[in-house]
Amino acid sequence: MAEITELKEIASQVRRDIVRMVHEKNSGHPGGSLGCADFLTALYFKVLKKDPSNFTIDGENEDLFFLSNGHLSAVWYSVLARSGYFPTSELKTFRALNSRLQGHPTTAENLPGIRIASGSLGQGLSVAAGASLAKKLNNDTNIVYSLHGDGELEEGQIWEAALFASARKIDNLIATIDYNKVQIDGTTDDIMNLGNLRAKFEAFGWIVLEMQGNNMDDIIKILSQAKQQTGNQKPIVILMHTEMGFGVDFMMGSHKWHGVAPNDEQLKNALSQLQETLGDY
Repeated sequence: MAEITELKEIASQVRRDIVRMVHEKNSGHPGGSLGCADFLTALYFKVLKKDPSNFTIDGENEDLFFLSNGHLSAVWYSVLARSGYFPTSELKTFRALNSRLQGHPTTAENLPGIRIASGSLGQGLSVAAGASLAKKLNNDTNIVYSLHGDGELEEGQIWEAALFASARKIDNLIATIDYNKVQIDGTTDDIMNLGNLRAKFEAFGWIVLEMQGNNMDDIIKILSQAKQQTGNQKPIVILMHTEMGFGVDFMMGSHKWHGVAPNDEQLKNALSQLQETLGDY
């Protein structure tokens, strides 16, 4: 299992991958990907029970992860490659015609690590709840994890799934909300105020935890606490406080970097702030 220092080094390399991939195709979503790099690094290199060399769609006897906010594909592809699902050299094909690494993850390309197409927001929690229920019915004791954007919570299907998971006592599900408080057009407060998310999820019958999503120590601590809370007849949600564009100073906190690629000069600036630790692809 990777230790905190190693996890931080991996996350730095993942951030380098993100800005390079998006720059090379002049297309993609760097802001949220950078903000979630620490979480996904911790998940894949420390937390998940997985077998990258023997990937199966059903994931029997493994933990499962579903990326609901599929526009964060750059960070997910990087973490999948770096953790052994496919060669890191394939990251060069990000968003290329006929590539397995499309802008939003799909299953048609049979890319190891991908179990659902995600890009249409709001659907991932339903899938995660269904997969969690299937594991319980199959006496599979592993855990299902999912990641969602805070802007994505404007989708009504999220709350239908939240109600279902609670009603069915789906207690092997840990959902995480990327709570960076910005979305494509501005702040979540301005677009559609989310109100008190803790109170909302608690009212829906969920166990609610909070963590600092750009602090590796806190991520490991809270994910461990979340895992310990499974089996208590309630689904679990983590409100993960992150900063859009974290790690690259000129991107941090701005919704303008939701889906904009850095130019050559900006890429050089970004890479100067991010340590190369595992070797660029």
